[in-house]
Amino acid sequence: MEGEAHEVKAAGSAVRGGRLAAGMRALGRAVLDQLYPPVCLVCDAAIADPDAICAACFARLRPITRPFCPVLGLPFEVPMGPEARSAEAIAHPPPFDRARSAVLYNGIARGLVSRLKYGDRPEIARLCARLMAAAGREFWSEKPLLVPVPLHRGRLFARRFNQSAELAREVARITGLDCDHRLVIRRRPTRHQVGLSGDQRRRNLEGAFALAPDALRRLSGRPVVLIDDVITTGATVRTIARVLKRGGVERIDVLSFARVVIGAETD
Repeated sequence: MEGEAHEVKAAGSAVRGGRLAAGMRALGRAVLDQLYPPVCLVCDAAIADPDAICAACFARLRPITRPFCPVLGLPFEVPMGPEARSAEAIAHPPPFDRARSAVLYNGIARGLVSRLKYGDRPEIARLCARLMAAAGREFWSEKPLLVPVPLHRGRLFARRFNQSAELAREVARITGLDCDHRLVIRRRPTRHQVGLSGDQRRRNLEGAFALAPDALRRLSGRPVVLIDDVITTGATVRTIARVLKRGGVERIDVLSFARVVIGAETD
């Protein structure tokens, strides 16, 4: 009886300790909110919650929702049937299985990505990852390994962090999945892809990626979800998917925060 009473007392103390810690965290957040009121991650307008955007900016985001191509995730203007594929998926079948993106790459999405990459604002990854986790929900039942698109160490040193790795970590936190940011290695630096044609992008990326020496052991047969901030032509994720396929990975999906869609009304 004494032992049971001691266990009950200990459990009660643990609960009270947990409540106290939670209360202290809430108090700390309240103090920080008073000193540094939350602002919109895009326009800096005052908002109620941190790591969010204001209603006006949120209304200008363009979520990618069905109907869309089941392979590339490109939106259709009208329903085309569950098996209908986009012209690009038919003409250039990808080396991965499915691609999904949370939003169109419009002015608001561009502002978020720019601040994440160049504005030293890693907290933006938390907002983007929430939208990405919802966009990729059909992937999660397979318990995939999340793998971010890697940066070359020179660019990583200059930028101080890899935005795709930050997104992958946050998606992993939300979904409870594993993330491995060293599974794919960037072997050499490449030119910036902005302004390059599709063929130029492919040539620019030839031989740029490799698998870690112990990649298959780390994978343990799991499918992979590649994580990137923006898909433009898809050259980068296609190149990495080929490397993964050659390494023996059978199932590869792709998830990005934003997607460039030519001709789409984005703003």
